[in-house]
Amino acid sequence: MRKFTKLVLGVTLLSVAILACKDPKAKADPEAATAEPTESSAKAPETEPTDKMATTTVFNANLATEDDLTGLGLSTALVSQILEQRPFLSMNDFDALVGTEIDKEVLYQKVFVPFNLNTTAEADFKMIPGVGDRLAHEFEEYRPYTSIKQFRREIGKYVDEAEVDRYENYVFVPVELNSAAEEDIKALPGVGNRMAHEFEEYRPYTSMEQFRKEIGKYVDDKELARLERFVYLKE
Repeated sequence: MRKFTKLVLGVTLLSVAILACKDPKAKADPEAATAEPTESSAKAPETEPTDKMATTTVFNANLATEDDLTGLGLSTALVSQILEQRPFLSMNDFDALVGTEIDKEVLYQKVFVPFNLNTTAEADFKMIPGVGDRLAHEFEEYRPYTSIKQFRREIGKYVDEAEVDRYENYVFVPVELNSAAEEDIKALPGVGNRMAHEFEEYRPYTSMEQFRKEIGKYVDDKELARLERFVYLKE
């Protein structure tokens, strides 16, 4: 009988001990419930929501083919005008040609003339689909941009990588002819490996006239005018 009593007592004490271990309040610090969250557990600050757009092909209005433009549903007359008046040296020129009869919010998701990030008016950035007052301000805020990588880094604070990639269809950073890295030259709209090589081949440039002369060996006057807006020389 004495052994049986000890056994029951032992089981009871063991059960109490197990329950105490499972009870999170058994040995809790009374201040733990009101403790401030740690840095790792604290909720990250929320960023202001942006109007994220679906990723689609965005044609450069200066490079799109007649078939590309027709495929966007543009009238034959407007397509002809676009082809005749190219190159557009600013998006504002293209916007004026399009006029008011077309839904620009929809059209500019598919075709655009990229903006110079360092010179475009803040209000004009809002022509980019999905860019409102706040982001237009941020585009302008980080000037001067020295490379497209800087744009990715700064605007990537506000939107995700896919959205930054989409914005790159709508903007460019002009490059200094004598010092720009090949990567930055190839990031210019419509400038591929071959033309980037030619840009570098004739360094050092002493004037924009030299640039026109050398690069004019490879492209016609219209394309030369388009390329010229992407480059500059330090004074």
